[in-house]
Amino acid sequence: RAAMEAEPVQFLWRRYEERLEPARQELAHFVGARSKDLVFITNATTGVNAVLRSLKLRRGDEVLTTNLDYNACHNVVAEVARRADAKLVVANVPFPLNAAAEITAAILQSVTPRTRLVLLDHVTSNTALVFPLKPILRELEARGVESLVDGAHAPGMLPLNLRHLRPTYYTANLHKWVCAPKGAAFLWVREDKQATVQPAVISHGHNRPRPGFTRFQDRFDWAGTCDPSAWFCVGEAIRFMGSLLPGGWRELYQRNHDLAVTAQRMLCQRLLLEPPCPASLLGSMATIPLPAGLQHGPASGKIDREQLRLYDEFGIEVPLMRFGQPPRRWLRVSAQVYNSPAEYEYLGAALEQLCD
Repeated sequence: RAAMEAEPVQFLWRRYEERLEPARQELAHFVGARSKDLVFITNATTGVNAVLRSLKLRRGDEVLTTNLDYNACHNVVAEVARRADAKLVVANVPFPLNAAAEITAAILQSVTPRTRLVLLDHVTSNTALVFPLKPILRELEARGVESLVDGAHAPGMLPLNLRHLRPTYYTANLHKWVCAPKGAAFLWVREDKQATVQPAVISHGHNRPRPGFTRFQDRFDWAGTCDPSAWFCVGEAIRFMGSLLPGGWRELYQRNHDLAVTAQRMLCQRLLLEPPCPASLLGSMATIPLPAGLQHGPASGKIDREQLRLYDEFGIEVPLMRFGQPPRRWLRVSAQVYNSPAEYEYLGAALEQLCD
């Protein structure tokens, strides 16, 4: 950023591609894709907007999402359906649940001959479930239904190979588990669909092709003057995180998963709770219900009172959420390389104090 402000024209015009392209190639290797099928964007919600608002829906078409989708992305799909006079269908995925098959069945039984596209989470935000994407995507592909995967939490949490996964569209953040700067995310589009996808902002790249780049990349790589530093840092973030443990990324994935499972088990045992899902459906996060003594606390604005107390009194930052029918209160823990089991014990003790 200092280099950009010192000489903006040099940074943003003359030397832009030579910084952008190596980062894109490193990202492509990391997520199992071809670099020509990837573009950088600022966040996954931007990618969802680009795909859904590029769809040519007609009256009577259906777009399918789930009750566990991310609120911002739900708002996009609902608005796109409304404008086209299409039908928004919401598949009811149960939570708590006992097996991945319940997720697959809930989604596929909601697909009809009118379904144009299904919006799927790779890792749900509130419930922290890892969706069984492969069987769902293969069945959607067989039925001729497009798929858009919101992978906001997946890169850096789960091994990712887009060539093997084969969605129609996939978008994800890199500021979460890859620990790149805020504003680093990507959109991957299957080659046969790239011509129809427009960025949220149409700018110079729409009619200024560059040698060696696809038209898809031209449209997205320049969306007006902005700070692309976060994109340029992606390669370094991938290398840094992969260097922290002797086993590289593979060990990091396993370590964080094991720690999240340990945290779920320990907190449920300590607080006399039932785990709402099996460990096999977790990545590096786990959602558990709040103890009975905290279930009836009133909503208190943007952040609930108990979440504020956890931070102000105990130095713990952890999200508290309300969802389900009937509504229940939940807590989601995350596990990263800097966390340890003792921290979740400390969280359990803090929750016990809040219940007193």
